Amino acid sequence: MRLQGKCAIVTGAGSGFGEGIAVRFAAEGARVMVADINMDGAERVASACGGIACRVDVADGASVEEMVSAAMAEMGQVDILVNNAGITHLPAPMEEVSEADFDRVFAANCKSVYLTARALVGHMKERGSGAILNVASTAGVSPRPRLNWYNASKGWMNTATRAMAIELAPAGVRVNALNPVAGDTPLLASFMGEDTPEMRAKFLSTIPLGRFSTPEDMANAALYLCSDEASMVTGVCMEVDGGRCI
Repeated sequence: MRLQGKCAIVTGAGSGFGEGIAVRFAAEGARVMVADINMDGAERVASACGGIACRVDVADGASVEEMVSAAMAEMGQVDILVNNAGITHLPAPMEEVSEADFDRVFAANCKSVYLTARALVGHMKERGSGAILNVASTAGVSPRPRLNWYNASKGWMNTATRAMAIELAPAGVRVNALNPVAGDTPLLASFMGEDTPEMRAKFLSTIPLGRFSTPEDMANAALYLCSDEASMVTGVCMEVDGGRCI
C-alpha cells in the first residue's frame, strides 16, 4: 500500500502501459482517475480497479481542464499525474510524413504535457507536494530510423521533464520520466509499420534482454518514481528498455 491516501490521474489509461500503471496504483492504495480518449477502455479499466473513468483529449486545453475539474470534484486533490497518453506516425522517411501527422504527434505527445501542467501545477504548488511522471520512450534517447518526428517528440518530453523538475523542485513537486522500449501494446503495430513475426523478430533483436516491455514493467517503475520512496529523485529519465540504449 505504498500509495495509500494518494490521488492520481493517469492519461491514456484505457489500454497498454497506462492500464498497467492505473491498475498497479489502485492496488497500492491510490484513488485513480482512468483518463483516455477511448471512454469504453477507460470504463473497463476503471471498473476493474475501482477507479474513476474520464474521457479526455489530452491535446485539447478545454478537455484537459474538464478532466482536472472532474478529478478535484471526485477526489478533492491530485497528488500524482502520469502523462502517459501518446501516439506515433507510421514509419516513413522524415520528408514524407504529412504535416497533419506531425501536428497530431506533437499535440498528443508534447502539447499535452504543457496543458496538464497548466491545469495542475498551481494546485500542486499550493499543496507543497506532488509527483509528475512523463512517459517518454527510448526513441527519445536512441532514435530509430523512419520514426523521426516521433523520436523528436519524445526527446522533447525528456527535456521538458528536466526543465519542469528544476523549476518545480523548490515547490516540493517532483518530475520524472520513463523511457520504455517498445511493448506489446496497441501502439506496437504503428511503430513497426506491420505486425508480422519477421518485424517482431527484427525489433526484438535490438533489445539485449530479448523481450518487449510489459505494462507490469512500466507499472513497477512508475510506482517507485511516484511513491514517497523516491522523495529524493527528480529530473530522472529512467530507461525501462532491457538494455536497448546501452
